[in-house]
Amino acid sequence: MAAAIETKKLTKTYRSRQLGKINVVNELDLHVEEGEIFGFLGPNGAGKTTTIKMLLGIIYPTHGEGYVLGREIGDMDVHRVISYLPERPYYYEHMTGFELLKFYDSLFGNHDPDKCQRLLERVNLAGDASKTINQYSKGMQQRVGLAQSLLNDPKLLFLDEPTGGLDPIAHREIRDLILSFRDEGRTVFISSHELSEVELICDRVAIIHKGEIARQGRLTELLKGGRIEITLQGIDEGLARKLATGGTLHNLSDGYMLDMPEEEDVNAVVDTVRSAKGSIVSMVPRKKRLEDLFVETVRAATPGAAPKLAAEGGV
Repeated sequence: MAAAIETKKLTKTYRSRQLGKINVVNELDLHVEEGEIFGFLGPNGAGKTTTIKMLLGIIYPTHGEGYVLGREIGDMDVHRVISYLPERPYYYEHMTGFELLKFYDSLFGNHDPDKCQRLLERVNLAGDASKTINQYSKGMQQRVGLAQSLLNDPKLLFLDEPTGGLDPIAHREIRDLILSFRDEGRTVFISSHELSEVELICDRVAIIHKGEIARQGRLTELLKGGRIEITLQGIDEGLARKLATGGTLHNLSDGYMLDMPEEEDVNAVVDTVRSAKGSIVSMVPRKKRLEDLFVETVRAATPGAAPKLAAEGGV
């Protein structure tokens, strides 16, 4: 599949009188496939915004290469087929939602009121088209921003914290809209701290830490390695400890809880407990979450912790 975004050793260096040269983004190798939803994750100050600005051609890299839809970053023709919704977009608040879309549509040299109306309908704002932006809630402003981002029928959308600070209903509405973009064959590049949302909608993710990629790959691969919690009763401590060689044993008031990797032989544990006349009270699978992966990755990539994790899961 063709790459919507490809970078090779992309680097942005700033100079500081106190610290000298600082690589805010350091030799970044990023791969985003066409037609997927890609999550770009990292703690504050990791280099996410700087990376996005380079991909958009707002700032230029110090060295390295970057390509967006097959063209070098900074190519002005690419701007006609990409769009960007920042975390805190600025709107002319005296305008109505309909006037706002007409205005931005005119910047592309277009004058299509019907298209503006259709986009408002698509984001469920047709009934609020005559309200001014300062009358819109935050969720409504996010939706009109998504409508604006579709004015040029983009092939690639950059969305920065698209669901930040929204209530659960607005979360679902925005999430469904983003999924519909992928269904239309568009590529969506999301930068977000809302890890539960990213886990629900993204095909692949990259985790950036201190300007470098710590992990990158398909979510289904990266989130392998869940655990199973087995609650046991009617066995002695010696047998419980023997069963826990591949996991962790917790003492309970009336038994034991065994926390073990999902790839361990659960059937063997069940057979052993039954042979000892014990009982299995419960078996609860615990799927590995993106939040677990994120924390694990950032801690491992922090000086003084475990060695930095290499990119995995394929590109």
